[in-house]
This record gives sequence, structure tokens and C-alpha cells, in this order.
Amino acid sequence: MSFQLPWQLRAEFARRLSQMYGREVPAYTTLVEVSEEVNQDCMAAAGTQAERLGSIQRVTAERHGAIRVGSRDEMSQAARVFAAFGMHPVGFYDLRDASASSVPVVSTAFRPIDPEELARNPFRVFTSMLASDDPRFFSEGLQARLSSFIGDRTIFPAELLELADRAAAGEGLPDDEAQQLLELATGAFELSSDPVEHSWYRELEEISAVAADIGGVSTTHINHLTPRVLDIDELYRRMEARGITMIDEVQGPPDWGGPDVLLRQTSFRALDEARVFRFEDGTVGPGDLRVRFGEVEQRGIALTPAGREVYDRMMAEADQRAADQGMTRVEAAQEVWAENLPRTEQELALQGLACFTFRLADGDGPSAARAESPESLSLRQLVQDGTVIPEPIVYEDFLPRSAAGIFQSNLQSAGSRDDALKGTDYSIEVMSEIVGRPVADPYELYLAQQADSVAQLERVLGIPIDPDLGRETTP
Repeated sequence: MSFQLPWQLRAEFARRLSQMYGREVPAYTTLVEVSEEVNQDCMAAAGTQAERLGSIQRVTAERHGAIRVGSRDEMSQAARVFAAFGMHPVGFYDLRDASASSVPVVSTAFRPIDPEELARNPFRVFTSMLASDDPRFFSEGLQARLSSFIGDRTIFPAELLELADRAAAGEGLPDDEAQQLLELATGAFELSSDPVEHSWYRELEEISAVAADIGGVSTTHINHLTPRVLDIDELYRRMEARGITMIDEVQGPPDWGGPDVLLRQTSFRALDEARVFRFEDGTVGPGDLRVRFGEVEQRGIALTPAGREVYDRMMAEADQRAADQGMTRVEAAQEVWAENLPRTEQELALQGLACFTFRLADGDGPSAARAESPESLSLRQLVQDGTVIPEPIVYEDFLPRSAAGIFQSNLQSAGSRDDALKGTDYSIEVMSEIVGRPVADPYELYLAQQADSVAQLERVLGIPIDPDLGRETTP
């Protein structure tokens, strides 16, 4: 009997979800087709340089999904399901104050954390939990009704959770149990045909369309499934040319002519989907909801904490400049990026702004690197003189402002939030308690990968290396 390893389960899970979502939202299939066209054109134009942030095989297969759950129990159960596929909680995202619209959720992302696992299949699921205990959005009475409604439903059946726990503990499953796990897990994220209680859904929608999508229906579902593209601006143009309405702009960093950092995202606008409603008079009939959309992403280089501080300052400056000078946010951001960010990967590395692994330049053996300093070496000097080449580490995570911006761009109303009240405290520590396992800090993962690379370089050269890239060093 064959045995399915976690990465194999993960790859098949992503494939099945993609097929299912394509049936449910046909425009997603168009998005995938256009993404693949753009990627092939980028490869033809740039060759192997286009694969600087991942092989074309990885980029073509890459997806991130998004789901929404309603309670701590449901979030904990989701963590157990994703653990079966080698997906761990990474990062904490609080979207409640990340946009002007009412988005009452806190989130983490489940993904592989080992570089080899990411290279095999980097499937991620951005998982949001309704902050139903936040009084800025929900009164005490509504909190109680939400708790009752969500507590009465079952998103993840016991059989699925048992199989998931077995897969996580055994690092995989025999093929027959693997097929059962995949069928149940995929089915848990399928759009339900259960009637939607019209008055309850609309009551929640007055507060937030996101809250209604979570707490106003009997199950969860894939909210969006996101392919990765090598040129998101070209994809945007081609989707519009096909008559598909996109949101107003690409979220995240601008296209500015220098290294791509962090994450750029855009989507087509949410489409009307036919659903069945149970109306106030007890009758059941057709209606439609507009909550799901097709997102696409272009991934860049992971930043260090210092680099992220620069990014946040640049975003604030771009917002201010756009407001003061009547520019679009994208135009302002292009100016700000050109004024503040290095134009080469080497300079990003030397200024300690981004995360890299390091390799000896082609033709440079250990003897060449040892020539001037037999006692120790400076990583900074090795990079400056070209002896060592920085290879970018891909940003594998998400940006709260961009995620909220995508949500906001696809909402029909801003909803309501009482900012006179104090919100409920959430943090990465609280999320760790909820999911029942530590939520990893993404920056610690990137910096550990960089440190491992320097240690490997030391082993190759047989000489200690000062890893500090943030200051000048002397041999």
C-alpha cells in the first residue's frame, strides 16, 4: 500500500480546491489561464532571470486560499486540518483597523515553513476568525446570538478531524485514508446549498459583509483562491481587456523599476452568485450574494524588521503625498520608492533591509575568498566585492493593509463600527492559544534561513564569517 507524505497531500489538496473553485467561480479559471500566459511570456522575455524568486514550476503551481471561520473552536479545528498537510500557523494579522470599512476579523496563515517544503508546494490558506466579542461591532445581544448560531453548526466533521490528527502525528497517511482525508477536507470548503436565513444575514450585513459571510451561513467556503503571477500589472491589463472588471488598483508596493519586495495583490470584483434564501414569511426562494472574488499576487523579497520599518514609513509618506499633491496613491508611491529604496538586490542586502541566502560567485572557490583574511571574513565585504552573491528569500506571508484593501474593494457598503468603544485585545500570543500551537513570527523564519545560509558558507570556506551587513567592518 502506498503512503502519502504531507507535501503530496498538500499538493493534491490545493489541486482539488482549485478545480472545485473553478466550477463555483468560472472567472477564476480565466484568472488562472491569464496568469499562466503572463508567466510564460515573462519567461520568454527574461529567461532564467524571471525565476529569481522561484522556479516557473513552483510559481505555476502556487496558490493561496482564504477561508473565514466564526469562533475559537472553529479556528482550532481548522489548525488541526491544515496540520495534516504540513501547514503551520505563521503570522498574526488584525484587520479590524486596517481599513475604513468594517472588517471584524483577526487572522493567521497556515503554510509550510521549511524551505524544501515550500519549494515542493507552497500552498497557504489565509484564515480569518470573526472577532464576535469586539463591542465596537457587535452588541451583547448580537454576540450571544452569533455564539449560538455558530455553536450549532459543524464545519469540520469528526471523521475529518480524526484523520487529520492521524496524518499530522504520522507525517502522512496510507493511500486509502489519504483519499478519504482529501475528500472530506475539500468538501469542508465547498459552497453550501443550504438556504440562507435572509433576515439574519441582512442584519449581520448591516454591520459588515464579512461578518455576514462568516456568521450568516451554515458552513465556511473558499472566499478566494489566488494564483501567483510574475507581472501583476500586465495581468491586470489583460484581464480588463477580456472584459473582467478589476478593483481600482494593485494593493501593496508599486511597480517602480527596482527590486520587488513583499507582496503585490489585486483581484477582479466580487460577482453575484445565485443562492437559496429562506425569507421572513417562511418561503424559500432564489437570491444572490456578492462576497467572493478572484485574487492574484506577485511575490517579492522578504524584508528584515528594519526593512519593514522603511516600508511602513514609505507607505505613510505615499498616502500623505497623494493627499497633499492630488496624485494617485500609485503615482505617489512610485516617487517615494525611488527616493528611499535601493535599486539593486546587492544594496538591499548591504543595507540590511531584505533577507537573502548567500552563495559563492561562479568560479570563486574557497581559496579566493580566504586570500586576504586567513582569520575571519566579513560577509559585508564578501558581498561588496562580488565574492558572494545574495540570493533573495521569497516573502511567503501577507500584509494586513493589502488584505483589508482587497476586502474593502469588494464590499458593497462600509458597514458600521463604533470607535468610541474599546476593542477586544488580540495578539500573536492569543492566536497561539486559540489554534493550540505556537504561531510563528515570519521574520524569525526568514532571519533563521539567512543565518543557516551564512553558517553553510562558513562550513564551505572553513573560516568564521561576521554576518553583520548593517555596518562597515574591517578585516
